[in-house]
Amino acid sequence: MFATADPSALDGFTHHHAEVNGTSLHYVSAGTEGTPVVLVHGFPETWWAFRKLIPLLATRHRVFAVDLRGFGDSDHGAGPYDSKTSAEDLHLLIEALDVGQVHLTGQDISGATVLRLAATYPDNVRSFTAIEMGLPGFGLEMLADITHGGTWYIGVLAAPDIPEMLLAGREREFLGQFAYPAMSATPGAITDADIDEFVRTYSRPNGWRGAIGLYRSMLQEGGEITALVAARKLSMPVLAIGAGGGDFTLATMIQVASGQVRSAFLEGVGHYAAQEAPDKVADALLDFIGTVDAT
Repeated sequence: MFATADPSALDGFTHHHAEVNGTSLHYVSAGTEGTPVVLVHGFPETWWAFRKLIPLLATRHRVFAVDLRGFGDSDHGAGPYDSKTSAEDLHLLIEALDVGQVHLTGQDISGATVLRLAATYPDNVRSFTAIEMGLPGFGLEMLADITHGGTWYIGVLAAPDIPEMLLAGREREFLGQFAYPAMSATPGAITDADIDEFVRTYSRPNGWRGAIGLYRSMLQEGGEITALVAARKLSMPVLAIGAGGGDFTLATMIQVASGQVRSAFLEGVGHYAAQEAPDKVADALLDFIGTVDAT
């Protein structure tokens, strides 16, 4: 099942597009029963990052994995690509799905997007899970500081016209020779077929727009995010799943949640936790969601 890079060939997955907020969002669904789970990818990912996790969750839940605007097979035309806009996209998508409150799960650079969604529209969110996630205003910006161990590509993505100059046409080199080898710790977990699928969508005309927008947001919105948290800490149950980033996710979530934060740490797993250790991520999620649903 997992050897193919053809998204349409995965059994049990159905593909959809929703017209919301002036854009078209592509999402994948699976499962027919149980409370709904919405999965939101990071970078350099798309919904495909959850392809091995989705079937494990869909045995008990309805699962929806979305491509954020500018990513994957979602629209990438002219328009805003900041986290505030993406959060509104997700709110309207959840409303359109008409499934009630969702167990919201986000990872990596989607952090500001899902935080904005959960804080602004708490009636949409039954629980909040952060996987390998930081937030602007709570230390995430340090990842752009190369003088203190930050990563170079954040500045590249945030600089006007530079991503198109340096990365367009070099997607396979960036993804297959740098990004995934540098930040994963599980040999063989991310296959050539996976890289093929990520390259397919990032290679589209304007295929970097989503990533560019979220990284530019990251460097500009720290004050907005801290103000939002000061006014509306997360009131729903929160789970922090850490791996290659150590305890950074947990330390961040403790600051933005009004109640106790549950945590899980995946030993020996790199940054791409859902791709590297889907069984472990599923175990943590299903146990957490089951506890929330029981109460």
